[in-house]
Amino acid sequence: MPPFGPIKRRDLIYYLKQLGFDGPYSGKKHQFLTKEGRRLILPNPHEGDISKDLLAEILRQAQVSRDEWELL
Repeated sequence: MPPFGPIKRRDLIYYLKQLGFDGPYSGKKHQFLTKEGRRLILPNPHEGDISKDLLAEILRQAQVSRDEWELL
């Protein structure tokens, strides 16, 4: 179960795929994942982990609740 907190980009992609997202696909400036016609933009790779605040925003856009995230 991933805790709700800082996470590596690689792990974020892994867990989003567990939730049914496909990809990542190349976009113009950012890669993205898709699910049921929705497009979820991923942050570009950078040093360090994805922050808790950015994770919360990504999960909001993915329509994934915090409880659902922590049950993975």
